[in-house]
Amino acid sequence: MIYIGVTGWGDHDRLYGDGVSKRDRLREYGAHFPTVEVDSSFYAVQPKRNSDKWVTETPNSFQFVVKAYQGMTGHLRGENRYETKKQMFDAFHASLESYQKANKLGMVLFQFPPWFECKRENVNYLRWCKAEMGEVPVALEFRNQSWFAPGMSDKTLTFLEEEGWIHTVCDEPQAGTGSVPLVLATTNQTKALVRFHGRNVHGWQKASGGQNWREVRYLYRYNQEELQQWVSRLRKLEETAKDVYVLFNNNSGGDAAGNAKQMIDLLGIEYGGLAPKQLDLF
Repeated sequence: MIYIGVTGWGDHDRLYGDGVSKRDRLREYGAHFPTVEVDSSFYAVQPKRNSDKWVTETPNSFQFVVKAYQGMTGHLRGENRYETKKQMFDAFHASLESYQKANKLGMVLFQFPPWFECKRENVNYLRWCKAEMGEVPVALEFRNQSWFAPGMSDKTLTFLEEEGWIHTVCDEPQAGTGSVPLVLATTNQTKALVRFHGRNVHGWQKASGGQNWREVRYLYRYNQEELQQWVSRLRKLEETAKDVYVLFNNNSGGDAAGNAKQMIDLLGIEYGGLAPKQLDLF
C-alpha cells in the first residue's frame, strides 16, 4: 500500500478553509490523508498526553511517522535537559507508547544534519542508535552527499539493510555536499519512505539578507509533469516494500497538501477508512 500525506498538520490552511478551528485540524486532516509526519517531536520529546490525544483523533488505520528528537540526531545547539543519551532515548521511547498500543506507529524518522558525514565515528553512532531503538521501525535520512558518493552508495545501502534501517528516498535540490541524490532503492521488505522537499536549488542553502532560510528552502510547487515522473517510481518501490510512505514537505508556500492530493489522483488511489470531513456535517 502507498500511504500519502504531508509533514505536520497545523500549517496547511488551504486544506481546511475557515470552518475548521486549529484544535480540530488533525481530525479534519484524517479525512484527507492516511498518514502524517509528527514534526513537533523533533523540537521536544512530546508528553504522553499529546500522543494520546492525536491517536484518539485519527481513524483506526491512520499511521504516524514520528521524527526523532533533535538531540538524538546531533541538531541540538541549546541546553540539553538530559544527562545522558541513554536517558534521552528512554524518554523518546516512552513518548511512542500511545502510537504503538494503537498500531499507529508507521516508523520513526532519524534525519541527520548536513555535517553528519560518512565516517567511522558516525557509522558506529548509527549502530548504537539502531540498538537503542530495538524493534521500533526506524527510517534514516541523510543530508550529506558523502554517503552516496561514487563507490559508497552501494555500501551505504548494504549497511542500512544489514542494520535494519529503512532507507529514505529523497526528492530534493542537488545543491552540493548538503544534499543527497535520488537513490531509488529500498532496504526493508516491509516499509519504505519517500520525502518530497521541493526543488528550490537557490533556496536550499542558507539564504542571506535576513531571510528566514527555512521558509525559503521549502518554497516550491511540483508541476504535473514532475509528479507524473514519480508514478512509476513509487510503483517500483511498492514491488520491493509492502508499504510505501510518501510525505510532502514543500509547504513554505502552502503547496504540500495540494501536491499530495495530486499524487493520490495520479496513482488512482481511493483510501478507505478515512475520517468524515467535518465541514460535510453541517
